[in-house]
This record gives sequence, structure tokens and C-alpha cells, in this order.
Amino acid sequence: MKKAFLALLALLGLAFAQTQVRISGWGGTDIAIVSGLLKEVVQPKLDKEGIRVVYEPIEGDYTQWLFNALSAGTAPDLFYVDVFWSESLFATGRVEPLDAYFSKQEIAEFLPNLIQAFTYRGKLYGIPKDFNTLALQYNTDLFDEAGVAYPNQQDTWETFEAKLRQVQAKLKDVAGLCVVPDFARFGAFAFATGWKPFDEKGRTVLDQNFRRAFEWYTGLVKRGAARVAQDLGEGWTGGCFGSEKAATALEGAWIAGFLRDKAPNLPYRTTFLPLDPVTKKRGNFIFTVSWSLNAASKNKEAAVKVLKALTSPEAQQWVLERGLAIPSRKALANNPYFQRAGKEPELNRVVFQGSLAQGGHVYPFKFLAYGGDWMRPINDALQAVMTGQKSVDQALKEAQAALDRLTGRR
Repeated sequence: MKKAFLALLALLGLAFAQTQVRISGWGGTDIAIVSGLLKEVVQPKLDKEGIRVVYEPIEGDYTQWLFNALSAGTAPDLFYVDVFWSESLFATGRVEPLDAYFSKQEIAEFLPNLIQAFTYRGKLYGIPKDFNTLALQYNTDLFDEAGVAYPNQQDTWETFEAKLRQVQAKLKDVAGLCVVPDFARFGAFAFATGWKPFDEKGRTVLDQNFRRAFEWYTGLVKRGAARVAQDLGEGWTGGCFGSEKAATALEGAWIAGFLRDKAPNLPYRTTFLPLDPVTKKRGNFIFTVSWSLNAASKNKEAAVKVLKALTSPEAQQWVLERGLAIPSRKALANNPYFQRAGKEPELNRVVFQGSLAQGGHVYPFKFLAYGGDWMRPINDALQAVMTGQKSVDQALKEAQAALDRLTGRR
């Protein structure tokens, strides 16, 4: 009888141990990161709960795959959601609201800007696993060679531009900054003016504040402070910076890995984006990704335990110490890693603090459910003015008309 009882317990234990939770994200460099995190931090915790995580990274078009998998009923229990297209996904009803699984105290442990980014119609649909903001990187050797003071957090657009012009004038083959016709960079300066992407009715108005930032940004090349990235044979500001074709860059912490591989000896430091000289405020984006729960999951309770382990303080500490991502928990703001000497800890510290904007204007990198369709008219206007094809008046008039059609403004 005793043997039978023990055998039954063993079978029950085996069944419990076989609870599997499938998780997915994109492939590429993320595979090594998530695999290491699971092996060293997450799975040892979950072994005690009888939960086994099955990791299924996706190569190729992850967004398309996820929408298709959710529609077909084959999606994993947990998956990445990029804030950029989050609202169009949450609107489908295929993602489980998390409010019932996390206490208010647990939610309050994350940066409020990030929690708000994944809140849709009053409900929380994702726990931010990490994030990025924009910061200003500058090549100390090039500034020293030009005899120009380094950019600093007191700089306004005007004083920053003056430094760029001096560098570009002294070092003929080096741009002060290389610029791109992309709202993903320009938008931070528009936000600094107090301009908002959408008004209370959900419409976009390119007002005088927007125009002031637009004229400043698109005029940098003409005024001798910048060159267009494409003209330098590059597609982004980090590429110009890494090849020393530009003395500064406007990028997030992702630039660290690129520079580590492509320009390991490049001497650089990081500071905040310059202040709007009128408002004395900064603007910034939050680029973030969540772990979200499949509404059709048959293992929701176990999946939530996995989600909590993936975003735990221990997990975020592991990722941070490897210089892989910026933690989403408030408690890690004063982490000793940020105080270490070196260019990468400084970069990560400035990027982390960029989410707070020091009283400025920070918005998640999402545009309701419009996605790239919303950015396209602004990007077209930036391109047209920066290449001299259209005047500011004409470009903004056409952009406004396109946005009116998109957002329903008459």
C-alpha cells in the first residue's frame, strides 16, 4: 500500500513537473541573451514550481508571425510586444489584461512611463522587460582635435549647434552631426517644445511649436552644423559616428554593442539631448518591449509565474551587468553598475535617466494604431526640406493634409 502511494506521488510529481510554458521573441542576438537568462536565472527558480520554459525564438518577420499565430491559435503562452505596434495588437482582444495577476504594489515597482506605454483603454497588457531612450554620444578625440568644448547637459539647441559648427569648420572631413529624415530622431526635439503627437480628439496638428523644431532640425545642414547620413554613405547616426564621419550621434544604448564590434577603440562619452532654448525642456522617446500573455493560453497561472521571473530584479540585474539592456524597474535606478567608470556604464546611465526626462516631455514610440503610416508624412517632409526639394511651408502643408486624412481632422 505504501509503495503504491509513493508511486502515485511520483506520478503526480512527474505530471506537475511537465507543466510547460512556451515563450517567443525575435531571433538574432536576442537568442543568446534569453537563453543565458533562462539557464542562469529564470529556470532554476521555476524548477521549484514544476514549470519548464520552452523558448521558441522567431527569425524573420516577427510581427507578421505573431499576428498570424494568434489568429491561428498556435501562438505561445508569452511573447514579445513592441510598443510601436502594441495598440493594434491589444485591440484584437487576443492579449490577456494583466491587472488581475499583478498587485498595484508589483506594478508600481516598474517605471511609470513604461507601464503607461503598455496600458490600453485603462488595462495593462504587458510588463516592460527593458527599454531605451535617445542620448547624445560624442567623440572626445574629435572635439579635442577641433579645440571645442564637449557637449553637456546644460546645452540648448543653440549652444549645441554652435559647438557642431565649430567642429565641422575645424575638421573639414568630419560632420558635427549626421542627421536622418526620420521622426524617430527628430521627434524628440519636437516634444521638447511641448508639442504633442495627438490632441484630445486624437488628431495631429503641426502647430508653431512643431514648426520651430522642424526648422531648427532641417536647417542644421545648411547652417554648417551637420550633414545628411546618406550623403556620408551611412543609414543612421550611429554608422556615421562609428566610422568617425561625424563627431556626435543621437542613439540609444544599442549603439554600445555596435561600437564594441565595429570601433572598439573609439573614445566617446554620453550626455543628454540638448534643451529647447524656449521651454528649457528636453524631449525623448521611450523604445520598449513587453512580455505579454496570450489570452487563449491554457497555462495562464504558470505563464504569469514565468513572466514574473523574466522581469524579476534578479533577471534585470543579470541583463544589466552584461551591458545588454536597460532595466525597467525603478529600484535599479541607483544600481552600482551605473556608477562604474567607463563609456558603456555612462551611456546606460544617461539612457536610463532619459526616461525621466528631468521634467521634460517623454512619449512612447507608438502612434495609436497608425504605426508607420503616421510617421510617413512627417518623414517625407523632413526628406523634402533637407534635400532642398521643397520649402518648409510647402512640406508642412502637405504633411498636415496627409495627417488630416489619416487622423480624421477636417
